[in-house]
Amino acid sequence: MQRNIFVMRKISSLVVRSFLQGLLILSPIAVTAYLIYAVFDSIDTLIPSLPRGLGFLLIVGVITLIGYLGTRLFIGRMVIDAFDYLMQNTPGIKYIYTSIKDVLDSFMGDKKRFNTPVWICTSRDPEMWRIGFMTQKDLAFVGMAGKVSVYLPHSYAISGWVVVVDASNIKPVTKMNAAEAMKFAVSGGITSSVEEDKHDLFKQSH
Repeated sequence: MQRNIFVMRKISSLVVRSFLQGLLILSPIAVTAYLIYAVFDSIDTLIPSLPRGLGFLLIVGVITLIGYLGTRLFIGRMVIDAFDYLMQNTPGIKYIYTSIKDVLDSFMGDKKRFNTPVWICTSRDPEMWRIGFMTQKDLAFVGMAGKVSVYLPHSYAISGWVVVVDASNIKPVTKMNAAEAMKFAVSGGITSSVEEDKHDLFKQSH
C-alpha cells in the first residue's frame, strides 16, 4: 500500500514538473505570437474597408515610402523638415511633439542616446552598483558642470528614472554592448552567458 502511494506521488510530481516545464517552454512563444498578432490586427483594422491583411501591407508600405523619401530625396527631406518646423513652433502641440520625437530619436534615430551603457555607483558602504545609460556627458548647459545624467531602466517594465551624478561615480560597461546591457537591466540581471559557470563566485567559494 505504501509503495503504491509512493509511486503515485512520484508520478504526480513528474506530471506537475512536466506541466510547469511545458508552460516555461510555450509561454514565451505564445506571448510573442500574441503580441505580433495584436500589432498586426491593430494596424490592419485602421482601414476596415480593405480585405484582411491588405490594410496592414498598405500602411506599412506608406510608412516605408515616407521614410525613404524623407531620407533619400532632397525634396522629401525639405517637406519633412518644413512639417517638423511647423510642429515644433505650434503653441501647445510643440511640447507633445518634441517630447515624443526626442524619445523615439533616443531609441531609433540617428542621435541615439541609449547606446552608452555605464555602471553607476549608488552606495559606497556597502558597495552597490546599478546599470544604466549615460544620456548627457556634461550638464554644464543646465548649471551642473562636471555632472552627467544617467537613465536607469526598471526591470520588467518600460519605465525608468534619470539621476544626475558626479562623473567619478560611473564607469563604462566593457563586457556588454548597449542591447545586451538593456536586456540585462530589464530582465533583472537573470540573462546568462556561455562563461557564466566560469565566473560563478558561489561555486568558486565551495
